[in-house]
Amino acid sequence: MDKIQYELLPDGCGFCAKKDGENIGEITFVKIGLDKLMIEHTTVESEYQNFPIVFNLVNCVVNLARHQHRKVLNRCNTAQNIFIGHPEFDDVLLMNSH
Repeated sequence: MDKIQYELLPDGCGFCAKKDGENIGEITFVKIGLDKLMIEHTTVESEYQNFPIVFNLVNCVVNLARHQHRKVLNRCNTAQNIFIGHPEFDDVLLMNSH
């Protein structure tokens, strides 16, 4: 099995997970001003649901937010489950929007 790679989307507003050159997951966000990102949607192909892809996609956004000195607002239930289970991401989480 080839390694899953994570890449910034061409528009810079999300990340994709790729295996064998095919997208198998994606997280999208919008930039709000200079200091916020709002996660809108996260999806992973059904056959990869048992892989840590959602965690890794959220981690990509968290690392980008840290690098750009931004806070994250979350409007995605899938990503919310990751934030709830991983307090190490609390430093970038602005608020829960659910």
